[in-house]
Amino acid sequence: MKGPRSYAILIDNNSHTKALIQGLMDNKPIRGLDGLSHSKGLLFSRSEIEHYMEEEQRHDIKVLTQGRSQSLKTMSSGEQKMALLNHLLQQQPDFLILVNPFDNLDVEAQSQLRKELKAIGSVRVLVQVVGRVEDILENTTDYFHLQGDHLRPCPSKEAFWQARVQTAAPLGSIPPPLHKVGWELGDLVHFQGVSVSFGQRQVLEQIHWRVKSGEFWQLIGPNGSGKSTLLSMITGDSHKGYGQDLTLFGQRKGSGESVWDLKKYMGYFTPSLTDSFKGYHNLEQMVISGIHDSIGLYVIPTDSERQLAHSWLRLLGLFDQRETYFRDLSMGEKRLVLMARAMIKHPPLLILDEPTAGLDAGSAALLVALVNKMAEESQTAILFVSHRKEPGLQARFHFTLEPGVRGSQGKVTKNG
Repeated sequence: MKGPRSYAILIDNNSHTKALIQGLMDNKPIRGLDGLSHSKGLLFSRSEIEHYMEEEQRHDIKVLTQGRSQSLKTMSSGEQKMALLNHLLQQQPDFLILVNPFDNLDVEAQSQLRKELKAIGSVRVLVQVVGRVEDILENTTDYFHLQGDHLRPCPSKEAFWQARVQTAAPLGSIPPPLHKVGWELGDLVHFQGVSVSFGQRQVLEQIHWRVKSGEFWQLIGPNGSGKSTLLSMITGDSHKGYGQDLTLFGQRKGSGESVWDLKKYMGYFTPSLTDSFKGYHNLEQMVISGIHDSIGLYVIPTDSERQLAHSWLRLLGLFDQRETYFRDLSMGEKRLVLMARAMIKHPPLLILDEPTAGLDAGSAALLVALVNKMAEESQTAILFVSHRKEPGLQARFHFTLEPGVRGSQGKVTKNG
């Protein structure tokens, strides 16, 4: 007896993904996805988790965590995705739309979710919408490329691999900053025996870690190992650093510094930042806003600021689109612009939190090439966080969080 069909749709920067997903949810007939227009479909995506998280935080409406004391925000990415999957299955859909289902997951969590989805696919139709061919399930029956708004059938999985971009075009040199924001007084970040608990649960145990100017680090660890906790203590967004032997930019945590005292030395990027910029700001304005640390640009830029922004846009291959609204860019292009915004002042420390999540292979390769270039041509220390092993990433140091009975401990390794 044949099982249900399982569709894989490979997307890239030019794919009209939202329109396709909305069409499936609205039961519109889509050529190639025959039979789904009269079926009930539900969406499995990071955006759905964020929707439920917002409902829980703002309105105390618990859906995915109903009956649990733990909030959705404090769960690991793997726990969040399993909670969403269980909630969707309880509604008995005819098919599930899986949008980059393995993003933000460590290797073990990816393996667990893959097994769950393969089992579901034996009894229910799956529509996989992915930017990486390695994410498609083994029991896939039908293959497509979404080119713009055209869904084109592909003869086999092998044809997917022909579309995979593994290298990026060469980039020019990184533009220098208008004014140097250097740090000459020693370590940027110094954890000395730092331990963190949440209630009865210990997350971090005796963390020892130094980050110095110009170093390129990759922060590694499974879901729930404490990576986000570690980053939030560096950015000043967590109170867990108070009372600890933690020094940031020469100041002992809790010695009277403000969050803004710390943030002036940092650039920060995470994919969720793209949702913060909803106004009508063009690319030139977006890049310049990084000089002023503003969400959009609300001052008249100087000629030197405009020239610097143009240099960054030329580097990214986006100079001809400098008058284009940021909101009209593809996901990959938005990430590149926000990377330039974060780096335009050459901050002493640049934190990149899952910067390639949700990107197709070509966009991820270009972003990785840009990060390597920034590390090579500046004195900015870079912390790169990602669950994927991105091809070509040239991090010199790794800080790995290894979970234990009393919380995660850190291990430092050096490449080359």
